[in-house]
Order: sequence, then C-alpha cells, then structure tokens
Amino acid sequence: MEETISLRELFDTLKKRMTLILVITILAAAISGAVSYFVIKPIYKSSTQILVSQAAAGELASLAGLSFDADAKYIETYNVIMKSPYILDQVIEELKLDTTPEALNGSVSVAQEGQSQVVTISVQNEDPAEAVIIANEIAKVFQREISSLMRIDNIHILSPAELPEIPVPVKPQPVLNIAIALVVGLMAGVGLAFLLEYMNNTIKTEQDVEKLLELPVLGIITTINDDKTGSPKQRKQKKVRGETVGTQG
Repeated sequence: MEETISLRELFDTLKKRMTLILVITILAAAISGAVSYFVIKPIYKSSTQILVSQAAAGELASLAGLSFDADAKYIETYNVIMKSPYILDQVIEELKLDTTPEALNGSVSVAQEGQSQVVTISVQNEDPAEAVIIANEIAKVFQREISSLMRIDNIHILSPAELPEIPVPVKPQPVLNIAIALVVGLMAGVGLAFLLEYMNNTIKTEQDVEKLLELPVLGIITTINDDKTGSPKQRKQKKVRGETVGTQG
C-alpha cells in the first residue's frame, strides 16, 4: 500500500519542529554575520580609466588593412599586456611591493567600457590607499611601455584612481551574506525536521497503529487511575488520615 502525506501532516510536522527550524536559521545567520564582520578582512577596490586614441588605432588599422573592429582587437591585446608579468614586474619593482606577478594578477581586472575606446583598470586590495597607488602605477607603466612594445603612442590616462574620504569595501557584503545564510539555514532546518520525522518510528496514537498495521482500530483502552492519583506525599497524607479516623471510632 502506497503511503501518502497530506498537507495537514506536513504543516503538523513543521509546527512540531518549529523551534528546531528557528534555532538553526538564527544560528546560521548569526555565524554568517560574525564571520562577515569579524573574520573576513574587508577588500577595497580602486579603478583608473585610460583612453585608447581612436586616431592612432585607426591609423594602424588602415596600414594593416584590417576591418572596422580593429580598435576592439587592439584593446583586447592591451588588456592582456596590462596583466602580463612584463608590466606587473615593473609595477612591483617601482612600488617595492611584497608580492609576486601571479598574486598581483589575481587582484587586477581590466575591462573595456562597452564598445568605446575606454579601458578600466581595477585593483582590489585590503588597503584602499594601496589599491589606488597600484591602479595608477599600472596605467603609468603601461602608457610608458606600450610605445616600445607596439611602436605606438595612443594611450592617455583619462581618469586616475583617487582615494575617497570614506572607503567602502566591496567584499565581504554582510547583509547579502546574512540573507543567504537565512535562506540556507531555513532550508536546512526544514530538511532536518522532515528527516527526524521520517526516522521517528515510535507509536504514540491510534492513527500510528492504523498506519503501521494497515488495519482499522476498533477500540482503545484508557488509562485507569485507582487510588494512585496525586503525588506520593498526597497519597501518604490520605493514608494517615484514614488510620486516625479508624482509631477514634
């Protein structure tokens, strides 16, 4: 016989395990908040923008006989060069940074702004001031070295990175982390509640007997409390009073 679970049984299970679900949900949110605020170090981001001169790039495109999208292809090449060890080694040496080109590469991102000739160089660092310095230095070194690498001079620093008065970290995001932890904790609590209910095979009511034996219950025997009602102290007091009355008679 196939067992079916009604919505009422689902709601009863959730109601019975509501305390467990709430504890797990609140605990997950509290742990996420504590880790986000006190364990994970904040990461700051700083960006500088450079402009690839369209005239210079267009001149190269005409000399090479390339198509109209040659500018974008050159910008993609620039993006790779900016994150190359050739550029990053010089940045590390000039700023005397205690890092490697590979580690610095992981904190640098380069992106073209839409279909324009503007390229944004972004640097993430635990120190907001150092992020500003590294971003500006990468732009300067690239502007200086690209002329010797590709025999062109079409790079202009459009907007250097600046340190804001109140730096705001980009990572972690405590509110988002707590919200995610609430959802995950709620799902874990509900899942654990149904798991415990599924593993609970004790028989407590006549409905449990019907489910187990697949037979209707014809009758039940109630518990009969004789003279054993009340606490042991109360029963002892009743016995003493009865013996006293018998003696006086």
